[in-house]
Order: sequence, then C-alpha cells, then structure tokens
Amino acid sequence: MSKKRLYISADIEGVAGVVSSEHTTPAGFEDQQAREWYTAEVLAVCEAACEKGIEEIVVSDSHGNGQSLLIDKLPDNVQVVRSWPRPLCMMAGVELGDYVGAMLIGYHSGASDMRGVLAHTLHGGAISEVRLNGKVASETVISAATAAHFGVPLIMVSGCDAYKSKKAPVQPATKFTYVVGDKASVAAVKKGVAIGEAVGYGASFARDLGNTPPNICHPSYLSKQAKAMARGEPRLSVKVLGEKEMDALGMHSLLSVGRGSVQPSQLIVMEYKGGKKGDAPYAIVGKGITFDSGGISLKPGASMDEMKYDMCGAAAVFGALQSVLALKLPINLVCVVAAAENMSSADASRPGDIVTSMSGKTIEILNTDAEGRLVLCDALTYVQRFKPKTIIDLATLTGAVIGALGNEASGLMSNDDGLAKTLINAGQMSGDRVWQLPLWDDYAKQLKSPFADIANLGGPGAGTITAACFLSEFVKGQTWAHLDIAGTAWVKGADKGATGTPVGLLTEYLMGL
Repeated sequence: MSKKRLYISADIEGVAGVVSSEHTTPAGFEDQQAREWYTAEVLAVCEAACEKGIEEIVVSDSHGNGQSLLIDKLPDNVQVVRSWPRPLCMMAGVELGDYVGAMLIGYHSGASDMRGVLAHTLHGGAISEVRLNGKVASETVISAATAAHFGVPLIMVSGCDAYKSKKAPVQPATKFTYVVGDKASVAAVKKGVAIGEAVGYGASFARDLGNTPPNICHPSYLSKQAKAMARGEPRLSVKVLGEKEMDALGMHSLLSVGRGSVQPSQLIVMEYKGGKKGDAPYAIVGKGITFDSGGISLKPGASMDEMKYDMCGAAAVFGALQSVLALKLPINLVCVVAAAENMSSADASRPGDIVTSMSGKTIEILNTDAEGRLVLCDALTYVQRFKPKTIIDLATLTGAVIGALGNEASGLMSNDDGLAKTLINAGQMSGDRVWQLPLWDDYAKQLKSPFADIANLGGPGAGTITAACFLSEFVKGQTWAHLDIAGTAWVKGADKGATGTPVGLLTEYLMGL
C-alpha cells in the first residue's frame, strides 16, 4: 500500500511579516529573519499534516533560487525541491505523482492587484501579465492550474491579504510593441528598456521605503538600508554619523529636531564613485523625517498617519542612487540623508528656542513643525566638504506648495537658472513635473529674527518660497536647487501610497551629466 503523500509549494513573499525586498533578497539585512518566519510557517503545516496521518511531504522551495527554507529545521519525512531553473517553476515536483492534495504556502497577489504585499508576476522583469482562458492569472491561479493538470486537488492557500474576498478591480499592465527596422534601432530600444527598468526599480524602492510604517522605518532603519545597498557594491561606501558625531560637528539644528524622540537621529552619507578619481561629485540631499508629529507645535490628528511620508525626500535619494547603481553611471555622487523623528516630549524643542547650526548661524525656532529645514540646513552645510559641482535637496517641506501647485507638480527653487532649466527639462522627460518659483530677497526679509541670525518661519504667505529662502542661506557660493515634493510624494484615497517622485527626474538629470 502506497504512503499518504502531500505536496507543498511555498514562497517567502506572502509570509506574515514580509513587507519589503530587504526580507526577500540574500543581500537584504532582514533576509535571515524572514527565512526563519518562512520556515516556521512551512514547518507548522508539515507538523499538522503529519498529525493527520500524512507520511511523506514534498516541499517546493519556490522563492528566488529555491534556497530560502532552513531545511535542517524540517522533519525527516520532508523532501525539499531546491535550486533553479525548473520546468514546472513553482510547482516543481507535483508531477511526481500520487499526492492526496497540494497546499500553496506564503503566496502573494499578482501584479494587477493593488492591495497585495510585494505583488508581481512570475518574473516581473520579463513578464507583465499572464492570462488563462482570457483572464489575468496570478501565481496562485497558475500553480492551482498546474496541480489540476496532474490530478492533484488544491486543498489550501495561505499568504498575504491579496486573498480577501473583496479585491480591487484588475488593472492589467500596459502592453508595448516595438517595430524596428535595423540593428541600430534594436540597440537603442534595449538601452531604453534598461534605463526604464533601472528607473522603475529605483522608484519602486523609494515607494517601498515611503510606505513602510513608522514603527519600523525610523532613522536607524534607513541607515541599515544604506548599508545593505553597499554590500557587494565596490563603488559605494556608506558612513553613518550618530548623535555624538553630529554634536562634535556642531550640528545642533538637526539634533534639535530629534530631541523629543527615543529614536536617535542620524546623518547617512553614501558616496558613489563611478567617475574619474579626483572629479568633483554631484550631491543630493534628502529630508528623512521618519515621522512628523509636529513636535510641541503638534499637528492636528486628522491624517497624521500620512506623516510617515515625511521621509519621502530621503526615499527618493535612496531610489535615485539605486537607479545610478543599476545603470553604472560614470559620475561621482554624494547622497546625504538627514534622518530624525519629530516627536513631542518633555525634552523636545520648544517654540522660542535658539540653536546653533553647523554653519555657525543661529536659528530661532518659532514653530517646531517647521523642522525639515532645520535638519536640511546642517546636511547642506556638511555636504559642502565634498566640494560638489551642484547640490540638489529634496523634501516634503511645506503644505504651502500644495496650495500653490496642487498635486500635479513639485516646487522648484534655485540660485542658478541654468540648473533650474536642466531640472525642468529632466522633469518633462521623466514625467516628474516641476514648476519654478522665485527666490527674491523680498521674501527672505520675512525670516529676520530680533534674537538670532535667522528664524525658521516666515510670514503667513509664500511659505514654500520662504522655506527655500531659509535653505539658501546655507548654500552661499554653491550651485544649488531645492525641490519641494510635499504635493507629489504620495497620493491619498483608497489606493493611497508613496509615488517614488522624483526618482525619474533625478536619474534623468544624472544621466545627462
């Protein structure tokens, strides 16, 4: 009499707790933890099956290269199908026959499902969608159909919330057909696809960071992301300045923002050396306020959950750097992220406090909710030690930019019209539209303080411009531009989330250097 056998196809991407690529790639700093979660779910199913009389179990380790399960933790009666490629892909081994049933563990949604975690197709880099009988089919549907083909009944599916009874409408990916007449055109198309893939990956990385909940994404989390990016990348080096190092450098403006939080502030410095040795780098600086309560100047409770997006400037820096790495651009680039959490506590900064920035300028804090400029001014001062050719900072800096431009364009302010025009053109090419606002001295007058060199808040009008005027005081003699992305960094509504803006613009700009 044959033994009772069970077939399991398992994927790490739909396991509880797995929310980003850092959980699912060998280079990810949380990969080992995710592998333990993954193994624990498979083990629980195996143990329960054995209790019900199953004698042999075949498990297809179906993520990546098929080597994610910790096989030494599985029972002796479990056989694991490992390695890649396989003719039956995620269902390798189901053809070996005579199973009582098949279980799909840790599965996730298809690329067209907007609610799934880590949703994608079987091979997101090559396949936009798969259809069975004219309908879009996710990995779950494909695997179920494969099991049915071999006469194995599907008895259980587990995974992310893509399996809710109420799903978002299917939104199939757009199809592109290229018709070319010569080899030169084919090469150009391939180059364009490679650029699009690099920008898409960078923007997706920025979205993932922006969407990560603030109890996970804090300054130390961002520094770990930077270090993970540098692993195996000889052109990229990372330096993280803690609060003691920043204090020694006189960065008391940045440090004042994080005083109310238990999460330590950090300055994350990422150097990419893809150009000639000795060539001056270009610099990108991002605001990384991982959660902004407003501090003592507390924000209203409505929509405060969206203040996790106050680090989307930093997320875009990470995303642009990811694109640069993928494209291997022949430039030198310095990326600086000023990371802090703006919370209210007994030790938090107060309106009326005066702090001394790294530049030596004193700042009167009139409103603790105008904190982005306080972290950026020290980051802008710090990055000048690299003697960059240009500096671009980006931040979800002011709500006023939404009043001026809505959610259709980011605000651009610069002390160099040539740089501004280049960024406008890059925005038009990439779809990250920007609109230039003036930086006249008339606006800067609003920042005068009777007690300090400058105040961190202007008058009731032109808030986006006065914020940029504040930053301009810390980049004297530099070719500099500021992008206020507060209106474009995320979308609201049922499908709310980070947009990845302006990774495309930054990549387009850097490709043209």
